[in-house]
Amino acid sequence: MRTKEKMILMLTLLVMVLFPSVAEAQCAMCRAVLESESSGNAAKGINNGIVYLMAIPYVLVAGLFYFIYKKMRA
Repeated sequence: MRTKEKMILMLTLLVMVLFPSVAEAQCAMCRAVLESESSGNAAKGINNGIVYLMAIPYVLVAGLFYFIYKKMRA
């Protein structure tokens, strides 16, 4: 990587470490909405959405590694 790209990456990481409350700003609002609902349907939907969003990158990376593995073996 070039020096400018490294500096941008380091600055981004520094901001994320120094200001974690900015990254977690919506958590209190989501929690308040989910706790106010008595049936729990919204909480189940939010949890399913989180699992779905978390799984997609792993599936994509696994597919990429499988593709690379097959290309290297051929």
